[in-house]
Amino acid sequence: MDAERPTLRVSLGEHEGVPVARASGEIDVATAQGLRSELAAVPSGTRKLVVDLSEVTFLDSTGLGVLVATLKRLQDGADDSRVALVVTRPQTVRVLEVTGLARVFSVHASVEDALAP
Repeated sequence: MDAERPTLRVSLGEHEGVPVARASGEIDVATAQGLRSELAAVPSGTRKLVVDLSEVTFLDSTGLGVLVATLKRLQDGADDSRVALVVTRPQTVRVLEVTGLARVFSVHASVEDALAP
């Protein structure tokens, strides 16, 4: 019997000029390329990007690396660029805290909060 393969769905949209990427499923070594590909469509120098991880059930170091690389790429075009993460699952919040990335990204409970000035 084949093991069920992890899935990830990512869509990129916009809200009042701010790009919003919504991900659902697992982000790991097997699926992170999908997230990387979608986030690569966000132009370098974009001042704010919201990544909604509220429907992500698992996030490993590969996924964290994609998020960090995206932030660095955006900051290459504008030093004040920032990436806001929407995180609702306690285990994902914990991963961000333990790795110190909760201080690198702004972490919010909803897309609306992340979009607020």
